[in-house]
Amino acid sequence: MSNKHSMITKLAFLSVSFMVTSAYAIQGSLPQLKAALGITQTQSEYLVTTPSFAVMIFVVLSPLIQEWFHISDKKIIMAGVTIVGVAGLVPLFVNNYLTILISRLILGAGYGLYNSQAISMIAVWYDGTERAQMLGWRAAAEQIGQAATLTIAGLILSYAGWHQSFAVYVLAFVVLIFFALRVPDDSQAQDDDVDEDALAEDFGENDAKKITKISPVVYLLVLFAFLLVVDYVGMENRFPGLAVAINGSYYTGSSMFLSLMLIGATLGGICYGAIQKRLGFGTVYLGLGLMALSNFLFGFAGHNYFLMVVGLLLIGFPLQLVSPLIFNLLPDLAPANRQPLVTSLCLIGFNFGAFFSPTIAEWTNHLMGQPLSGMGLAAPFPVYGVGLIIIALIIFFATRRNAQKAN
Repeated sequence: MSNKHSMITKLAFLSVSFMVTSAYAIQGSLPQLKAALGITQTQSEYLVTTPSFAVMIFVVLSPLIQEWFHISDKKIIMAGVTIVGVAGLVPLFVNNYLTILISRLILGAGYGLYNSQAISMIAVWYDGTERAQMLGWRAAAEQIGQAATLTIAGLILSYAGWHQSFAVYVLAFVVLIFFALRVPDDSQAQDDDVDEDALAEDFGENDAKKITKISPVVYLLVLFAFLLVVDYVGMENRFPGLAVAINGSYYTGSSMFLSLMLIGATLGGICYGAIQKRLGFGTVYLGLGLMALSNFLFGFAGHNYFLMVVGLLLIGFPLQLVSPLIFNLLPDLAPANRQPLVTSLCLIGFNFGAFFSPTIAEWTNHLMGQPLSGMGLAAPFPVYGVGLIIIALIIFFATRRNAQKAN
């Protein structure tokens, strides 16, 4: 059996999270896909976000499938990664939009099948500070994976075209082999490896005993998660089209900047703990303020490509300041035995926001009277920026009012 404490085995555990965000790898190819398939801007964006819809469904179904068929975490992860590899490669060989869209839906099913198990398997095999370290690395692996797959797909696009950019999903089979060889089957582990008392403390059980039902604030947080990702994914989706509008139809450099954008997101996640320790709940105002600034830079840049890129690179950092705060608030908003439910609701909010982002952006374009092409693609983002400022003001006055009532 592999030594679970060795760095190679740890990398094998993390490798599956490397692929879980690879749905975004083809964002740099969207202008070429749109032209080749003769589809609208919104239809092209749904090729990126449709996997999120399947993720929402299979995150719920995956534990049931495991229970019905008595499948271990390792085997369900391997099944999910296999589906990602097979479905991801389908667009290499077809030119039909509907077929590609269905393959992307199946791709999302693969992600959803193993996403939560990639976390729970770490919880089974590791404990204490080692577990916390591994879970932190797992989150970083998602960002690094998205950046790496975007870069690889972008390089392939530059030299071989949009069809071949989908070859990036060959990496799923590399991950599958590495994971299968190095990670022990979790049937060898016992549930008592997980310190349930420690987990209860992490959820704040002492405080949770006073909480008897789910707070309505949870549903506001789900809506909040939805809106944050609508903005973030919308900017990712619209950037390649705007880059082509500014630099010309043969421009293929978008993937590089989308990859750099994820460095900011990774830094935000790394810095979150230190910033939250210093600012406390004020972290949400910093995050929303920086996200609003990012939207204004991006939306008002016009033909100034440098300014647009600055707005793009900025948005990931504040998102990673705000989104962890959502999960940090949950233990005070629901009983301990309802924490898995409220966490799943917030995850669904994030995924539904990613899926529905193209439609929200299209509606905003129509409201603004702007075309879904050329520089009109930037129209939603000043509106999003204003919305974020309004949300920050609502949160500020609501918390101030609650504080006054408490006094």
